[in-house]
Amino acid sequence: MDEITVFGLPVPNAGPVFLAALAVHVIAGLVCVICGAVAALSRKGGARHLRFGRIYIWGLAVVFATMTILAVIRWRENAHLFAIGSLAFTAGLLGYLNRRRRPYIHIAGMGLSYVALLTGFYVDNGPNLPLWDRLPTWSYWALPSLVGLPLIARAIKRALPMRRATP
Repeated sequence: MDEITVFGLPVPNAGPVFLAALAVHVIAGLVCVICGAVAALSRKGGARHLRFGRIYIWGLAVVFATMTILAVIRWRENAHLFAIGSLAFTAGLLGYLNRRRRPYIHIAGMGLSYVALLTGFYVDNGPNLPLWDRLPTWSYWALPSLVGLPLIARAIKRALPMRRATP
């Protein structure tokens, strides 16, 4: 299959539907990366956290929908990305739906969705990115989790109610 180069990255030339879905996918992914970071770094329950968290989950839905189109068109090449995207969307939806009743599931779900989103990006684009192109393939899969999981655990620990020592 032919390839074209966009901003220095090789892109499969799989037809106009693929390229249109890819354009929307990239924009939605950037929205997710920015809004997810803002929500995570904002005061929990505050207007900024709520606003950017909602934008993040809707952006993630768009990423999932466009990723599904991309995977259907090039299944053999993108099945693993479909699996990562499915995990990201499922975790994000689980986290969003538990935002009031189970805050620990909210933190874990939203955090894991962000880690999976970044993992999918690096698995697909890492070999073509400066500095990342020098890393071994396993690092594209592992580094987002190695950074993200301890941060998620820290956030959950901070959200736990303080326990008093029993005399």
